[in-house]
Amino acid sequence: MTSILSLFPEYALTGKLDELRAREYGYLDEQGHIYADYTGAGLPARRQYQAHKLRLEGATFGNPHSTNPTSHSATVLVEQTRGRVLSYLNASPDEYQVIFTANATGAAKLVGEAYPFRRHSRLVLTSDNHNSVVGLREFAARAGTRISYVPIQKPELRIATSAVAKALPRKKRLRLRKSTSDRRGLFAYPAQSNFSGVRHPLSWVGLAQERGYDVLLDAAAYLPTCALDLSSVRPDFVVVSWYKLFGFPTGVGCLVARHNAMARLNRPYFGGGTVEAVTVGLPWHKMSSGASGYEDGTLNYLSIPDVHVGLDWLSSIGMELIGTRVRCLTGWFLARLLSLQHTNGTPMARIYGPTELESRGGTVTFNFLDRTGKVVDERLVAMESSAAGISLRTGCFCNPGAGEAAFNLGRERISSIIRAKPQTFEDIWSLSGLPSGGAIRVSFGVASTARDVDYIIAFATKTYLDRETNTDGLPARRAC
Repeated sequence: MTSILSLFPEYALTGKLDELRAREYGYLDEQGHIYADYTGAGLPARRQYQAHKLRLEGATFGNPHSTNPTSHSATVLVEQTRGRVLSYLNASPDEYQVIFTANATGAAKLVGEAYPFRRHSRLVLTSDNHNSVVGLREFAARAGTRISYVPIQKPELRIATSAVAKALPRKKRLRLRKSTSDRRGLFAYPAQSNFSGVRHPLSWVGLAQERGYDVLLDAAAYLPTCALDLSSVRPDFVVVSWYKLFGFPTGVGCLVARHNAMARLNRPYFGGGTVEAVTVGLPWHKMSSGASGYEDGTLNYLSIPDVHVGLDWLSSIGMELIGTRVRCLTGWFLARLLSLQHTNGTPMARIYGPTELESRGGTVTFNFLDRTGKVVDERLVAMESSAAGISLRTGCFCNPGAGEAAFNLGRERISSIIRAKPQTFEDIWSLSGLPSGGAIRVSFGVASTARDVDYIIAFATKTYLDRETNTDGLPARRAC
């Protein structure tokens, strides 16, 4: 394999991104970085920083919860950004609203704390979910809601549509429902796995809704390399972290929600900015309507307009172009990784998830294997790749279900760990019997190049070919 073009000639059509890499992301090469953690965070273009600086230098902004001039200036930009988010997602303002949060986790929590879970409703989760979505089960459990998981199939770590349908059975004589109490429950899943890169079918949204369920779609790992059209796929709730798409600003996410779904929520808390009126003499309050009833305290009004800038930036490049580049790099990396062998003929890597490109994104999770076939400890890889200037991610990536499936951690072993009442992550790991505390994740994005792939593969060959590794002198493991 001498060139990426030998397998992916369409890579030549993405040359515009090499120009942008040099101009807008040139700090990577200037600082000697190989960045391969786009599922962890996107990278900002220089013009995003410049736009932020120019905006702050050119006007004065104040707390939006007022009608004074500085407050008005901030409010106008925040509202314009709400509109830009809806436009980017092709979502009608007559159907959807945008609620700003700190991140996708905050958006999921808003739904969990206010959703009308009850004894006879259900929370259905795919086993492949980020912790932030898995955590919804705590709200459901308090209400006595039945919780179930749709299992992952190995080795590709996909989930069968038939399994989803089984977990969401049709109700006999299903009637049109208008009242909150008639909803059957909530179904939550990621459009793309942050662990394996698997893209789960968006058709599950309609399947679940037709069977009487609200749907929460986690789009955090999906949107950086793929467009989501809410005029054709209509989940009730969509959670997003904008730094995942374009790196800046951090601390701003969104819950994009259908108006009729928001009407079913009942918040257990109110705070500054979320109420029209509050009394102390008698315990009474009236919540604000719309998004403001869910945006606790003062919005991050100096950073929210940067979401508008970031979306304009991605749109100027074109998501189709970014998707093509990432697809080519992912396929090239998978092919190179699979071809790595020690001189005794044994493989140098074990991949978790699909090794083909169908229905998958630019996230690849794997472990290196030493010449004896032993997993190279993820702490060693983290230390040595960092020394080589590579930013990749190690661990379990806050996705327990996918990790359990990838590492063959079954219910019996999990049960024994829980019974042992471990006190630290090291305790949990030692009780698990796993050869390592996690995996390695490489992910590609807008500024990635074939040179990045070549560098990572060259590092792997130089560092682990024919090597027998150990864990001597490594630091204590950190929680996933």
